[in-house]
Amino acid sequence: MLIKNGMAEKGSLKLENGNGIASVAGSTVKLKRELGLFSAVNLILGVMIGSGIFVSPASALKESGSVALCLIIWTVSGIISLLGALSFAELGTVVNKSGAEYAYFQEAFSKCHKFWGPLPAFICAWIYVMILRPAEVAIIVMTFAAYAIQPFSIDIPAESRAQAIKLASLSALFIMTYINITSVKLFVKVQNVFGVCKVFACLVVIGGGIYEIARGNTANLGKGFEGSTTNPGGIALALYSGLWAYDGWNSVTVVTEEIINPAVNVPLSISIAVPLITGLYVFMNVAYMTVLNFEDMTSVPAVAVEFGNRVLGPASFLIPLGVAIATFGCAMSVQFGVTRVCYTAAKGGHMLEVFSYVNMKRLTPAPAVAFQALLTAIFISIGNIQTLIEFASWFLWFFYGLGMVALLVLRRTQPDKERPYRVPTIVPCFVLLVAIFLSVLPIVHDPSVKYLMAIGFIVIGFIVYTLFVYYKKTPKAILDKLTFLTQVMFESVPPNSRQD
Repeated sequence: MLIKNGMAEKGSLKLENGNGIASVAGSTVKLKRELGLFSAVNLILGVMIGSGIFVSPASALKESGSVALCLIIWTVSGIISLLGALSFAELGTVVNKSGAEYAYFQEAFSKCHKFWGPLPAFICAWIYVMILRPAEVAIIVMTFAAYAIQPFSIDIPAESRAQAIKLASLSALFIMTYINITSVKLFVKVQNVFGVCKVFACLVVIGGGIYEIARGNTANLGKGFEGSTTNPGGIALALYSGLWAYDGWNSVTVVTEEIINPAVNVPLSISIAVPLITGLYVFMNVAYMTVLNFEDMTSVPAVAVEFGNRVLGPASFLIPLGVAIATFGCAMSVQFGVTRVCYTAAKGGHMLEVFSYVNMKRLTPAPAVAFQALLTAIFISIGNIQTLIEFASWFLWFFYGLGMVALLVLRRTQPDKERPYRVPTIVPCFVLLVAIFLSVLPIVHDPSVKYLMAIGFIVIGFIVYTLFVYYKKTPKAILDKLTFLTQVMFESVPPNSRQD
């Protein structure tokens, strides 16, 4: 590669920093639409079905107090998630950009005020890209590693096992980063296989439950509403636990620019995936509660593993294997999604510009993927980041609620814009009320220091936005060198550049 006067040349490749032109043989370098309906459904399955339903689905039972009320909580949580996802589907077909909440906030609020208008979009990207999603991926990958090395670490001391989990986590992170950098098609193929395997693992649990019910093992289910809580706070916390397990219903709208025919496939994939997952979750809980009593459900470290040991006999290995598959696929999908938020935010001027660059051969946002992998590796190295996730996850429903506000604002400010899909107005209004409730509840119920941490992180984001985004006080010389180095390392160019 030759460098001359701010231009890099390699064969027919030309990178001109001044006007952002890149050319390589006649077409535009940008992300391509690679995800059809089946892949979009699998992406939602990939993000929503993680370790939670296998390892720790008992929080809703503990807070609700009874089998029947717990099943109602799981059903209602699925319905609320579906309503929220369908509202996002309308936003996705109107805005038609990747990035989900970030893109919607930018479209709805950025023109309201020169300083304050773009701030919600920036804070959203700041929270998601810098802390929430990388920390979430780290926890999911470490859960995968714990189950993956379980057969080989029975006699290993606890300290050595912890190190082995970190090494296995970093190895898994490298593999999924390689997949996400290499090709969207490769990601789609791997995710489709993992999605089918996840559903199969869920069906194994459900099948075991049906077998036990057919044998007449219905004593636990027969307790019905016995022990149900009458405390509204307890019901609210049970609902909060259920909704957390369903999180990820917005994942397909994060990658709208890579969905084939998004006006049809975004709402259709949501309409298929979220009810499917609701059915799986409800019937898996029926299976668990058929075999395990209240004390078992709320005390064992991994509910599905205990269920498998009691019901599946020689086939019990399928449950740890299912957890490993679910967690790896979930982590890979979450990373895939957050890199698109980073990519879109960089295009909008709210992240370093280089994170919006696209690998000119593979057509993937390679710099954004590598950056997310770096942040995740840091969190894995830190290890104990559960508290971080607890305070950061509070932001999820806050941003979901703001997304409903964005939908209502766009209906008012852009009433004539084509809407291939539209939900009744009562739906986003209802989801907004749920979001407000779930944002206020944790603070009232447990006013702990973690919410001060959340506020502190918002303050830091506000300072970064003011200095580096609004006033553009950036170290240009350093950033130019970083941009050039990243372009060379990842063979990446600005999006929508021309290939001559």
